[in-house]
Amino acid sequence: MTLAERAADLLRGVGVDPESLGGSGDVLACSSPIDGSELLTVRAHTDAEVAEAIAVAGEAFTQWRVTPAPVRGKLVKRLGELIGEHKEQLAGLVTIEVGKISSEALGEVQEMIDICDLAVGLSRQLFGRTMPSEREGHRLQEVWHPLGVVGVISAFNFPVAVWSWNAAIALVCGDTVVWKPSELAPLTALATSALLERAAADVGAPPGVGPLVLGGRDVGEALVDSPDIALLSATGSTRMGREVGPRVASRFGRVLLELGGNNAVVLAPSADLDLAVNSMVFAAAGTAGQRCTSLRRLIVHRSVADAATERLARAFASLPVGDPSEEGTLVGPLIRPAAAEAMQAALAEAVASGGEVLAGGEAVPVGAGGSYVRPALVRMPSQTPVVLRETFAPILYVVAYDDFDEALALHNAASQGLSAGIFTRDQAEAERFLAVADTGITNVNVGTSGAEIGGAFGGEKETGGGRESGSDAWRAYMRRSTNTINYSGSVQLAQGVHFG
Repeated sequence: MTLAERAADLLRGVGVDPESLGGSGDVLACSSPIDGSELLTVRAHTDAEVAEAIAVAGEAFTQWRVTPAPVRGKLVKRLGELIGEHKEQLAGLVTIEVGKISSEALGEVQEMIDICDLAVGLSRQLFGRTMPSEREGHRLQEVWHPLGVVGVISAFNFPVAVWSWNAAIALVCGDTVVWKPSELAPLTALATSALLERAAADVGAPPGVGPLVLGGRDVGEALVDSPDIALLSATGSTRMGREVGPRVASRFGRVLLELGGNNAVVLAPSADLDLAVNSMVFAAAGTAGQRCTSLRRLIVHRSVADAATERLARAFASLPVGDPSEEGTLVGPLIRPAAAEAMQAALAEAVASGGEVLAGGEAVPVGAGGSYVRPALVRMPSQTPVVLRETFAPILYVVAYDDFDEALALHNAASQGLSAGIFTRDQAEAERFLAVADTGITNVNVGTSGAEIGGAFGGEKETGGGRESGSDAWRAYMRRSTNTINYSGSVQLAQGVHFG
């Protein structure tokens, strides 16, 4: 069975007709990174269809916003149930479209189920607060209200999980959601969107709570520039964020950006090397280094640098690279040939800057087509420009340090601030790192990848400052109103002001 035939079967399994996919616009190039083969014919949505989707979501919002939040939670509960029922099909599409190994693809779908569970509980906990008033017979309170239509632009590397972080919470907050997935992963989005439509029908939610629009840059720009999109949540590169942020701000819209990450681990002399190496191998090589949280820099104390790099080099050399759908594979393909070319260019620049490739970096022949590479370990004399520039591929640069202040400075030198980790048995070092590392996700004896949905996800600096998923991230999807209620029967002004 070809990958195209397999994808068609998986789509049928979730109730999607593989013969009619997308809108009525241009045909999207839809291929698999596994072997480069063409998948199914998918058409983009036209400008008129995108405008209609936004309008439909706006109309649905007028009904959805006044639906009680616990009732809104029933939609997300049903969505989570349907995702669970079709977990294998969705994971299969993730593997075919973006090349994730099976366990990672299943993990991504599980993350969707988990965020639905969290959001259902949240639907009964959208808490405001009451404050004492300085005026007799007055009450002061803050309450939260639905914001409007939320636009979500997601990236290829997490084709469904990031949408669910936004959509599950936005829906219980009373918003509607227009989703533009990566043009590299339309099939997974079509399957997920079909399950949301089924869930909405099952619980009697208004039609149009979560329309899908397919296409490239022009479709994304339509969401960015539309005054009817109250919040634009965009996941992608820092370059993309530099364009999106000012354009949304120019129309006074809200923006939630999840951008690049040049993530580092500090490896202290007291670290448990077995624990550290096992954690770092997954963080650097998982998803073929194509996570925003992938480990890209190892800042290691000089006294343990040789031992650590020797272990990492052995691990990288032994990683099974191949077809992600085959059992035993740990590293699948890069998303497209351009990613492999960027990796080779970065390695050449690193060597020209005095670096030494200790392991990996070479192409791995896996059948016909597909861009497979062995994760690379590169020892660098310092943090040269190539080290401080994120390359979306499995390269781990190693830089040595002598004292802890130097390690902290090396860590914070990156322009992004997403995820970080330190491996140490020294509590003082761990606490200092947690206090000083300028990242949104900061771990002790844990790698940079694999965040749980219970905590807010996002980063600082050029990572964009957005927060999605757990904790109080729901506030980004709502508007706050401060209310003063006067039950005294008299006019009283604040701050002791008298007028007339």
